[in-house]
Amino acid sequence: MTRVLLTSAGAEMLRDELQRLKTNDRPNVIKAIAEARAHGDLSENAEYHAAREQQGFIEGRIKELESKLSRAEVIDPATLNPGRRIVFGATVTLLDIENNDEVTYQIVGDLEADLDRGQVSLGTPIARGLIGKEEGDEVEVKTPKGAKLYEVLSVRYQ
Repeated sequence: MTRVLLTSAGAEMLRDELQRLKTNDRPNVIKAIAEARAHGDLSENAEYHAAREQQGFIEGRIKELESKLSRAEVIDPATLNPGRRIVFGATVTLLDIENNDEVTYQIVGDLEADLDRGQVSLGTPIARGLIGKEEGDEVEVKTPKGAKLYEVLSVRYQ
């Protein structure tokens, strides 16, 4: 089995989702199926088919989360002490040398990546380019839009 890297916050987020699916979403969809079934002929009952499809999605997601969490290697970035070197869990502030913009990313596992929240997956080109670098280093990152040059301004573990 392959391990699944997660930050402690990401693991908690997935546990919360699993709990919600089991205690809220699953009972609600079972109730919706029962109500739709009460309407009679199931062959032409769109509500019934929609509820069954939703049930399949919920059950699949529950199985996926249980599997991922059982293989999770949870790393608390606050307990890491790699100095100024960038490793999994680091929150990194970069200066885009081309346009002088600052951006901040946290390097996280695939399951918790969310670019809108500044969380990038360990497998992304930017994260791969940053791993092992330190504050003050210049990093060239190959992206689908071409190479970008960044300067590492700060590295934090929170």
